[in-house]
Amino acid sequence: MKLKNFEIGGNKLTIIAGPCAMESMDILKQTAEKLKTVCEKLDINYIFKSSFDKANRTSIDSYRGPGMEEGLEMLAEIKKEFEVPVTTDIHLPSQAKPVSEVADILQIPAFLCRQTDLLVAAARTGKFVNIKKGQFLAPQQMKPLIKKVEDSGNKNIMVTERGVTFGYNNLVSDFRAIPIMKSFGYPVVFDATHSVQMPGSNGDTTGGDRRFVPTLAKCAVAAGTDVLFFEVHPNPDNALSDGANSLFLNSIEDVFRICKVIFNDVRV
Repeated sequence: MKLKNFEIGGNKLTIIAGPCAMESMDILKQTAEKLKTVCEKLDINYIFKSSFDKANRTSIDSYRGPGMEEGLEMLAEIKKEFEVPVTTDIHLPSQAKPVSEVADILQIPAFLCRQTDLLVAAARTGKFVNIKKGQFLAPQQMKPLIKKVEDSGNKNIMVTERGVTFGYNNLVSDFRAIPIMKSFGYPVVFDATHSVQMPGSNGDTTGGDRRFVPTLAKCAVAAGTDVLFFEVHPNPDNALSDGANSLFLNSIEDVFRICKVIFNDVRV
C-alpha cells in the first residue's frame, strides 16, 4: 500500500512512533527529529504519531492532551518541518474530516474499533484507516470491521494488534494474530508499547513494563508484521500519558536496528 513516497507492507520495515499524548511543541519536535534521523540512518520508513486527546483514561483527572484544534496545529507543524507522514487518533465521527485535513492516517482506538459510525466517517475521508484491534477481540473478529471500511468505499486499511485482556490488569500478545490478520489482505501493525500496558494497575492510573517492549517487537517482526508501533518520549518517567510503557528516546536505535535485521531475514 502506497503512502506518500513509500510502501507499507512491502519489503521495507515501517515504524510508527512518537509521544503518546501531545504535551508540548518542544517534546514533539525533539522526538520527531530523533526518530526521523534514526529511521533514515537505518533505511526504515517513518510515520510520526501523537494524540491530541487521550479520551480513554483511567481517571477523569488524567492529562488528555491539548484538544483537537491546537493538536492539529501542532501535528501540521511537525508534518511540515520534518516532512514525514503523521497519524493521530479520532474518537468521534465528527472529528474524521477535520483531522483528515492534516493526518495521513486516521487511527481508530482499540476500545472504539467496533463503532460503525466512526469507521464509516473515517473511511469516507479517503485517508488510510488504521483499526486497532480491541483488547476484547480475537483476530478473526477484525474481518467484519475491515468490511465496514471497505463497504464505505475505502481500501486504504491497516489493522493493529496490541495485546488482549488476560486476567486482571494485564495484557498478553498472541502472535498467531499477525498471520491471521495478514490473511485479510492488508498491512498489519504491531503495537509493542501498548502491549505491555497494565490497565488500571496503579489504581487511578495505568501501569506498564517497558522492559518487554523490545522482546515483543522482535517476536512480532519474526511473526511477519509489516509495521511496528512504539510510544517514545525523551523522559518517559515524567510523561503525562503512558510513560510506564513508553521507550526512552535515546534507546530506540538499538531496538530499531535489531528489528530491521529480523524483518529482512524473514522477508527473504
